[in-house]
Amino acid sequence: MRYLAESKRVIIVGIPGVGKTTVVSKVVELLKNKNISVSVSIFGSIMFEEAKKKGVQSRDDLRKLSVKQQKELQSLAAKKIASITDNAVIVDTHAFISTKEGFYPGLPYNVLEILNPDSFIMITARPEEIYNRRMSDTTRNRDIVSIEAIKKELDVTSAMLSTCSILCGSPIKMVSNSEGNVDEAAKGIISAMGFSNGT
Repeated sequence: MRYLAESKRVIIVGIPGVGKTTVVSKVVELLKNKNISVSVSIFGSIMFEEAKKKGVQSRDDLRKLSVKQQKELQSLAAKKIASITDNAVIVDTHAFISTKEGFYPGLPYNVLEILNPDSFIMITARPEEIYNRRMSDTTRNRDIVSIEAIKKELDVTSAMLSTCSILCGSPIKMVSNSEGNVDEAAKGIISAMGFSNGT
């Protein structure tokens, strides 16, 4: 159990289109306004930096690697993040990765052991909102999916994160990021991290 003077490490997940990046940016802004040192580690980006050394060209190609290769990259990324000592350490990641073999956990047990998170946050939104956000996002090469497929992704994310919570003995909180609700979502996350949610 960590003392208050030590880092609070929270893992934040959400499927593409829930607005995770926007909400996390707001969380960082609010924490910095309170003079709390905070860092955000985008798990996929750290994995990609390691993967580039092995010849991977695009971050979207990470999910095409073998499970063994992904597992190695995950461990390397987790060790880098575990060494961060800010008051608040946010790990921005996905609960699963779609691979040829099926849904591969984004947070397998070996990664959880290294990260030792204090809590888990799942950012959600209505499937229709997620679908519309994905369709309007031209910055990433995303697979086209149906609303039914998005519902399944939300279900898999919830199941994966619930398992992580059980394994770590750390709480899980669902935060809704509906349109125009970014500030409220961010304050909910800050409260779950154990910091006052006032600005």
